[in-house]
Amino acid sequence: MFAFEWPWLFLVLPLPWLIRFFSKAQQTETPLYLPNLPYIDTSTQSVKQPRTTLVLILLWLCTVFALARPLWIGEPQTIPQKGREMMLAVDLSGSMEIADMQIDDQLVSRIALIKSVVADFISQRTGDRIGLIFFADNAYLQAPLTFDLTTVSSYMQDAVLGLVGQQTAIGEGIGLALKRFDQAETQQKVLVLLTDGKNNAGEVLPLDAAKFAQQQGVKIYTIGVGADAYYKRSIFGNQRVNPSEDLDEDTLKAIADKTGGAYFRARDAQDLANIYAELDKLEPVAKEQQQYRPQTDLFHWPLGIALLLSCLLCFLHQGGRRD
Repeated sequence: MFAFEWPWLFLVLPLPWLIRFFSKAQQTETPLYLPNLPYIDTSTQSVKQPRTTLVLILLWLCTVFALARPLWIGEPQTIPQKGREMMLAVDLSGSMEIADMQIDDQLVSRIALIKSVVADFISQRTGDRIGLIFFADNAYLQAPLTFDLTTVSSYMQDAVLGLVGQQTAIGEGIGLALKRFDQAETQQKVLVLLTDGKNNAGEVLPLDAAKFAQQQGVKIYTIGVGADAYYKRSIFGNQRVNPSEDLDEDTLKAIADKTGGAYFRARDAQDLANIYAELDKLEPVAKEQQQYRPQTDLFHWPLGIALLLSCLLCFLHQGGRRD
Protein backbone atom coordinates (compact mmCIF):
# COMPACT_ATOMS: atom_id res chain seq x y z
CA MET A 1 0.00 0.00 0.00
CA PHE A 2 1.27 3.48 -0.93
CA ALA A 3 1.01 6.27 1.67
CA PHE A 4 2.57 9.53 2.88
CA GLU A 5 4.03 10.14 6.33
CA TRP A 6 3.22 13.88 6.30
CA PRO A 7 0.45 14.44 3.69
CA TRP A 8 -0.37 17.87 5.15
CA LEU A 9 2.78 19.21 3.48
CA PHE A 10 0.88 19.19 0.18
CA LEU A 11 -0.78 22.39 1.47
CA VAL A 12 2.38 24.27 0.46
CA LEU A 13 1.96 23.32 -3.21
CA PRO A 14 0.33 26.64 -4.23
CA LEU A 15 2.97 28.67 -2.33
CA PRO A 16 5.06 29.70 -5.43
CA TRP A 17 1.94 30.88 -7.27
CA LEU A 18 0.80 32.87 -4.23
CA ILE A 19 4.21 34.52 -3.93
CA ARG A 20 4.18 35.36 -7.62
CA PHE A 21 0.67 36.79 -7.42
CA PHE A 22 1.37 39.11 -4.46
CA SER A 23 4.76 40.16 -5.78
CA LYS A 24 3.13 41.20 -9.07
CA ALA A 25 0.52 43.22 -7.21
CA GLN A 26 3.23 45.28 -5.47
CA GLN A 27 5.67 45.41 -8.35
CA THR A 28 6.60 48.83 -9.83
CA GLU A 29 8.55 49.01 -13.01
CA THR A 30 11.46 51.40 -12.61
CA PRO A 31 14.07 51.70 -15.39
CA LEU A 32 17.71 51.77 -14.36
CA TYR A 33 19.92 54.50 -15.87
CA LEU A 34 23.66 53.92 -15.91
CA PRO A 35 25.99 56.77 -16.81
CA ASN A 36 27.94 56.57 -20.04
CA LEU A 37 26.08 53.35 -21.02
CA PRO A 38 23.18 52.80 -23.34
CA TYR A 39 19.75 52.55 -21.81
CA ILE A 40 18.98 49.16 -20.28
CA ASP A 41 15.43 48.20 -19.43
CA THR A 42 15.67 46.16 -16.20
CA SER A 43 11.98 45.86 -15.52
CA THR A 44 10.95 42.28 -14.79
CA GLN A 45 8.73 40.74 -17.36
CA SER A 46 7.24 37.30 -17.57
CA VAL A 47 9.07 36.32 -20.70
CA LYS A 48 10.29 32.97 -19.42
CA GLN A 49 10.37 30.17 -21.89
CA PRO A 50 7.56 27.62 -21.56
CA ARG A 51 10.00 24.74 -21.08
CA THR A 52 11.73 26.54 -18.20
CA THR A 53 8.38 27.15 -16.55
CA LEU A 54 7.49 23.48 -16.94
CA VAL A 55 10.79 22.39 -15.38
CA LEU A 56 10.24 24.73 -12.43
CA ILE A 57 6.74 23.35 -11.86
CA LEU A 58 8.00 19.74 -11.98
CA LEU A 59 10.90 20.62 -9.69
CA TRP A 60 8.56 22.11 -7.08
CA LEU A 61 6.16 19.16 -7.30
CA CYS A 62 8.96 16.64 -6.80
CA THR A 63 10.36 18.60 -3.85
CA VAL A 64 7.01 18.74 -2.06
CA PHE A 65 6.41 15.09 -2.92
CA ALA A 66 9.72 14.13 -1.26
CA LEU A 67 9.02 16.34 1.78
CA ALA A 68 5.71 14.54 2.34
CA ARG A 69 7.80 11.34 2.73
CA PRO A 70 6.18 8.73 0.49
CA LEU A 71 6.15 5.21 1.93
CA TRP A 72 5.47 1.72 0.69
CA ILE A 73 3.69 -0.23 3.46
CA GLY A 74 4.09 -3.99 3.13
CA GLU A 75 1.92 -6.90 4.15
CA PRO A 76 1.26 -7.43 7.90
CA GLN A 77 4.04 -9.36 9.67
CA THR A 78 3.52 -11.27 12.90
CA ILE A 79 5.71 -10.49 15.89
CA PRO A 80 6.02 -13.45 18.29
CA GLN A 81 5.52 -12.77 21.95
CA LYS A 82 8.79 -12.69 23.83
CA GLY A 83 9.77 -16.30 24.47
CA ARG A 84 12.20 -18.08 26.71
CA GLU A 85 15.93 -18.67 26.66
CA MET A 86 16.75 -22.28 25.79
CA MET A 87 20.20 -23.85 25.74
CA LEU A 88 20.94 -27.24 24.16
CA ALA A 89 23.95 -29.07 25.61
CA VAL A 90 24.96 -32.02 23.40
CA ASP A 91 27.45 -34.75 24.32
CA LEU A 92 30.19 -35.23 21.68
CA SER A 93 32.15 -37.92 23.49
CA GLY A 94 33.53 -40.94 21.63
CA SER A 95 30.65 -43.22 22.63
CA MET A 96 28.24 -41.14 20.57
CA GLU A 97 29.49 -42.92 17.45
CA ILE A 98 27.97 -46.24 18.61
CA ALA A 99 25.43 -47.31 15.98
CA ASP A 100 22.63 -48.66 18.16
CA MET A 101 19.84 -46.24 17.20
CA GLN A 102 17.20 -46.87 14.58
CA ILE A 103 15.85 -44.56 11.88
CA ASP A 104 13.44 -46.22 9.42
CA ASP A 105 14.61 -49.70 10.49
CA GLN A 106 18.24 -48.80 9.88
CA LEU A 107 20.91 -48.64 12.55
CA VAL A 108 22.64 -45.28 12.80
CA SER A 109 25.02 -43.69 15.28
CA ARG A 110 23.69 -41.83 18.25
CA ILE A 111 25.02 -38.50 17.03
CA ALA A 112 23.39 -39.03 13.61
CA LEU A 113 20.05 -39.57 15.32
CA ILE A 114 20.45 -36.47 17.47
CA LYS A 115 21.36 -34.36 14.43
CA SER A 116 18.26 -35.43 12.52
CA VAL A 117 15.79 -34.90 15.36
CA VAL A 118 17.31 -31.92 17.19
CA ALA A 119 17.56 -29.85 14.00
CA ASP A 120 13.82 -30.22 13.47
CA PHE A 121 13.15 -29.35 17.11
CA ILE A 122 15.24 -26.17 16.83
CA SER A 123 13.44 -25.00 13.70
CA GLN A 124 10.09 -25.14 15.53
CA ARG A 125 11.13 -22.93 18.47
CA THR A 126 9.96 -19.68 16.85
CA GLY A 127 9.97 -16.91 19.44
CA ASP A 128 12.63 -18.53 21.64
CA ARG A 129 16.30 -17.67 21.74
CA ILE A 130 18.30 -20.86 21.26
CA GLY A 131 21.92 -21.50 22.18
CA LEU A 132 24.10 -24.56 21.53
CA ILE A 133 26.82 -26.10 23.70
CA PHE A 134 29.00 -29.12 22.89
CA PHE A 135 30.82 -30.99 25.61
CA ALA A 136 33.20 -33.96 25.99
CA ASP A 137 36.47 -33.52 27.93
CA ASN A 138 35.48 -29.86 28.20
CA ALA A 139 32.50 -27.75 27.20
CA TYR A 140 32.50 -24.96 24.67
CA LEU A 141 29.90 -22.60 23.29
CA GLN A 142 29.05 -23.31 19.67
CA ALA A 143 26.22 -20.76 19.35
CA PRO A 144 25.18 -18.07 21.85
CA LEU A 145 21.53 -17.39 22.59
CA THR A 146 20.02 -16.15 19.35
CA PHE A 147 16.80 -15.93 17.35
CA ASP A 148 18.70 -17.19 14.28
CA LEU A 149 17.37 -20.75 14.44
CA THR A 150 18.67 -21.62 10.98
CA THR A 151 22.28 -20.98 11.99
CA VAL A 152 21.96 -22.93 15.25
CA SER A 153 20.44 -25.85 13.34
CA SER A 154 23.29 -25.82 10.82
CA TYR A 155 25.84 -25.82 13.66
CA MET A 156 24.16 -28.90 15.04
CA GLN A 157 24.34 -30.61 11.66
CA ASP A 158 28.05 -29.80 11.37
CA ALA A 159 28.97 -31.27 14.78
CA VAL A 160 32.02 -33.57 14.66
CA LEU A 161 32.82 -36.21 17.25
CA GLY A 162 36.18 -35.94 18.98
CA LEU A 163 36.22 -32.18 18.55
CA VAL A 164 36.58 -31.62 22.31
CA GLY A 165 37.80 -35.02 23.45
CA GLN A 166 36.46 -38.51 24.14
CA GLN A 167 35.17 -38.32 27.72
CA THR A 168 32.01 -36.79 29.21
CA ALA A 169 32.01 -33.59 31.28
CA ILE A 170 28.32 -33.17 32.12
CA GLY A 171 29.00 -30.73 34.94
CA GLU A 172 31.09 -28.53 32.63
CA GLY A 173 28.26 -28.43 30.09
CA ILE A 174 25.75 -27.31 32.71
CA GLY A 175 28.17 -24.78 34.17
CA LEU A 176 28.85 -23.14 30.81
CA ALA A 177 25.11 -22.89 30.12
CA LEU A 178 24.59 -21.14 33.47
CA LYS A 179 27.24 -18.57 32.57
CA ARG A 180 25.44 -17.77 29.33
CA PHE A 181 22.08 -17.55 31.12
CA ASP A 182 23.53 -14.88 33.43
CA GLN A 183 23.37 -12.47 30.50
CA ALA A 184 19.74 -13.30 29.63
CA GLU A 185 16.96 -10.95 30.69
CA THR A 186 14.01 -13.33 30.66
CA GLN A 187 12.97 -15.36 33.67
CA GLN A 188 12.19 -18.45 31.57
CA LYS A 189 15.49 -20.30 31.24
CA VAL A 190 15.61 -23.89 30.05
CA LEU A 191 18.53 -26.25 29.48
CA VAL A 192 18.09 -29.46 27.48
CA LEU A 193 21.03 -31.80 28.05
CA LEU A 194 21.64 -34.89 25.88
CA THR A 195 24.21 -37.50 26.85
CA ASP A 196 24.86 -41.22 26.58
CA GLY A 197 27.32 -41.60 29.44
CA LYS A 198 28.28 -40.53 32.91
CA ASN A 199 30.37 -37.66 34.17
CA ASN A 200 34.03 -38.71 34.03
CA ALA A 201 35.79 -35.45 33.15
CA GLY A 202 35.87 -31.81 34.14
CA GLU A 203 36.18 -30.09 37.50
CA VAL A 204 32.47 -29.43 38.11
CA LEU A 205 30.27 -32.19 39.50
CA PRO A 206 26.86 -32.51 37.80
CA LEU A 207 24.84 -32.29 41.02
CA ASP A 208 26.80 -29.23 42.18
CA ALA A 209 26.07 -27.59 38.83
CA ALA A 210 22.40 -28.55 39.21
CA LYS A 211 22.34 -26.84 42.58
CA PHE A 212 23.57 -23.60 41.03
CA ALA A 213 21.01 -24.00 38.26
CA GLN A 214 18.26 -24.29 40.85
CA GLN A 215 19.45 -21.07 42.50
CA GLN A 216 19.41 -19.25 39.17
CA GLY A 217 15.96 -20.54 38.24
CA VAL A 218 17.21 -22.63 35.32
CA LYS A 219 15.10 -25.68 34.55
CA ILE A 220 17.05 -28.67 33.20
CA TYR A 221 15.58 -31.44 31.06
CA THR A 222 17.96 -34.37 30.73
CA ILE A 223 17.84 -36.96 27.94
CA GLY A 224 19.68 -40.27 28.16
CA VAL A 225 20.57 -41.65 24.73
CA GLY A 226 21.21 -45.33 24.02
CA ALA A 227 19.51 -48.61 23.16
CA ASP A 228 18.27 -51.14 25.70
CA ALA A 229 20.24 -54.25 26.58
CA TYR A 230 19.72 -57.28 24.35
CA TYR A 231 20.99 -60.87 24.06
CA LYS A 232 23.32 -61.84 21.27
CA ARG A 233 24.02 -65.38 20.17
CA SER A 234 27.62 -66.46 20.01
CA ILE A 235 29.65 -69.68 20.09
CA PHE A 236 29.55 -69.36 23.86
CA GLY A 237 25.75 -69.14 23.92
CA ASN A 238 23.52 -66.13 24.50
CA GLN A 239 25.47 -63.14 25.70
CA ARG A 240 23.88 -60.04 27.19
CA VAL A 241 24.96 -56.85 25.45
CA ASN A 242 24.15 -53.50 27.02
CA PRO A 243 25.26 -50.59 24.81
CA SER A 244 24.00 -48.14 27.44
CA GLU A 245 25.84 -49.56 30.42
CA ASP A 246 27.76 -46.29 30.86
CA LEU A 247 24.59 -44.20 30.99
CA ASP A 248 24.20 -42.73 34.48
CA GLU A 249 20.42 -42.44 34.63
CA ASP A 250 20.35 -41.87 38.40
CA THR A 251 22.43 -38.69 38.11
CA LEU A 252 20.44 -37.43 35.14
CA LYS A 253 17.19 -37.98 37.04
CA ALA A 254 18.60 -36.19 40.09
CA ILE A 255 19.65 -33.19 37.98
CA ALA A 256 16.18 -32.91 36.47
CA ASP A 257 14.40 -33.34 39.81
CA LYS A 258 16.55 -30.74 41.55
CA THR A 259 15.84 -28.07 38.93
CA GLY A 260 12.16 -28.81 38.33
CA GLY A 261 12.73 -30.43 34.94
CA ALA A 262 12.28 -34.01 33.82
CA TYR A 263 14.35 -36.98 32.65
CA PHE A 264 13.67 -38.80 29.39
CA ARG A 265 15.14 -41.89 27.80
CA ALA A 266 15.72 -41.99 24.03
CA ARG A 267 16.18 -45.51 22.64
CA ASP A 268 15.41 -44.73 18.99
CA ALA A 269 14.31 -41.94 16.65
CA GLN A 270 10.66 -42.20 17.64
CA ASP A 271 11.52 -41.93 21.34
CA LEU A 272 13.56 -38.79 20.74
CA ALA A 273 10.85 -37.23 18.59
CA ASN A 274 8.27 -37.99 21.28
CA ILE A 275 10.53 -36.39 23.88
CA TYR A 276 10.71 -33.14 21.95
CA ALA A 277 6.97 -33.22 21.41
CA GLU A 278 6.61 -33.53 25.18
CA LEU A 279 9.04 -30.66 25.69
CA ASP A 280 6.86 -28.53 23.43
CA LYS A 281 3.99 -29.18 25.84
CA LEU A 282 6.05 -28.56 28.97
CA GLU A 283 7.82 -25.52 27.52
CA PRO A 284 5.49 -24.22 24.78
CA VAL A 285 6.85 -21.82 22.20
CA ALA A 286 5.85 -18.16 22.34
CA LYS A 287 2.41 -17.34 20.98
CA GLU A 288 2.10 -15.00 18.03
CA GLN A 289 0.04 -11.99 19.10
CA GLN A 290 1.24 -8.70 17.66
CA GLN A 291 1.57 -7.61 14.06
CA TYR A 292 3.38 -4.86 12.24
CA ARG A 293 3.59 -3.67 8.63
CA PRO A 294 7.09 -3.03 7.30
CA GLN A 295 7.63 0.41 5.77
CA THR A 296 10.01 1.32 2.96
CA ASP A 297 10.94 4.97 2.41
CA LEU A 298 10.58 6.19 -1.18
CA PHE A 299 11.43 9.89 -0.74
CA HIS A 300 14.83 9.47 -2.39
CA TRP A 301 13.16 8.85 -5.77
CA PRO A 302 11.34 12.22 -6.09
CA LEU A 303 14.33 13.88 -4.44
CA GLY A 304 16.63 12.42 -7.07
CA ILE A 305 14.30 13.57 -9.85
CA ALA A 306 14.26 17.05 -8.32
CA LEU A 307 18.07 17.09 -8.37
CA LEU A 308 18.13 16.13 -12.06
CA LEU A 309 15.55 18.83 -12.85
CA SER A 310 17.74 21.37 -11.03
CA CYS A 311 20.64 20.42 -13.29
CA LEU A 312 18.37 20.71 -16.32
CA LEU A 313 17.19 24.13 -15.17
CA CYS A 314 20.78 25.35 -14.88
CA PHE A 315 21.50 24.07 -18.36
CA LEU A 316 18.45 25.86 -19.80
CA HIS A 317 19.40 29.04 -17.97
CA GLN A 318 22.93 29.00 -19.38
CA GLY A 319 21.57 28.32 -22.86
CA GLY A 320 19.17 31.24 -22.57
CA ARG A 321 21.97 33.59 -21.53
CA ARG A 322 24.09 32.66 -24.54
CA ASP A 323 21.16 33.45 -26.82
